[in-house]
Amino acid sequence: MAASDAGEDWAAAAARRLWTVYEPIHAVTYFSEACAERYRALGLQGFWMGYFASRSAPFGAASPQLATATFFNFRPSMAERALPDAWDRTTPAAVLAARLDGSVATLRAALGATADGPDVAEAAELAEQAVAACSVEGRALFAALTAVDRPADPLGRLWHAATLLREHRGDGHVAASVAAGLSGLDAHVTFAATDAVPRERLQGARGWTDDEWAAATAGLVERGWLDGEGALTAAGRAGRQEVEDRTGALAAAPWRSLGVEATERLHAGLLPLAQAIVASGAIPFPNPIGVPLPA
Repeated sequence: MAASDAGEDWAAAAARRLWTVYEPIHAVTYFSEACAERYRALGLQGFWMGYFASRSAPFGAASPQLATATFFNFRPSMAERALPDAWDRTTPAAVLAARLDGSVATLRAALGATADGPDVAEAAELAEQAVAACSVEGRALFAALTAVDRPADPLGRLWHAATLLREHRGDGHVAASVAAGLSGLDAHVTFAATDAVPRERLQGARGWTDDEWAAATAGLVERGWLDGEGALTAAGRAGRQEVEDRTGALAAAPWRSLGVEATERLHAGLLPLAQAIVASGAIPFPNPIGVPLPA
């Protein structure tokens, strides 16, 4: 099927669908005991120091302000408790190596013999082609990741490419949310209102207080996005859909470049891998990332 036969918006729709299958490959790092062990070996204390150090390490010794800005939806105190203390204990290069090593170990355990099979190698190749079509303009975290050396083995290459695609999409999602007038907390309040992830799961993982959550809720009620019970209104649902549509449009370039046939081949290759990762329990559902089941 040619791209012209698929409809004008096929690439934006593909961006959403591909996210559900490459995100689990990347996201094992956040729930991986193998990663946590490696961070502790570097002297990092607690889950969140490992998280903020490892995700911000492509920037170098990132400040808490930079992490808060680019990660978007965390209370500033979350990053402030982890950074710059982490950089007194270890280096960004060491953290990046630990993240890759732990993530690949987790994927290998989840995928078994498939981890070294031809499907992983082909998926890595196609995902890297998609990454090559991504622009760095306005994509700070993605741009920083492009300077990180590509792993040598196919499974490592696939995790790295999935990470690049994930952060490219994520940078665009932040831009779409900001353009819609949403703060990171607002985005979480409206997401919790969809009932996809419980409020307690989101709020606790992002550090917001009850008073801050209540204030954001009141602001969204005044804006007309939530009703008096905290449920999404028609305007709120439309607003969230607009953010998702804009996110898809901003993430469409790699798939438009790859083309329909190769994009479908990549999806077909990633889907059983993502399903195996989910089945292994390497990613919990629901989760604060908000990624749905692979589809």
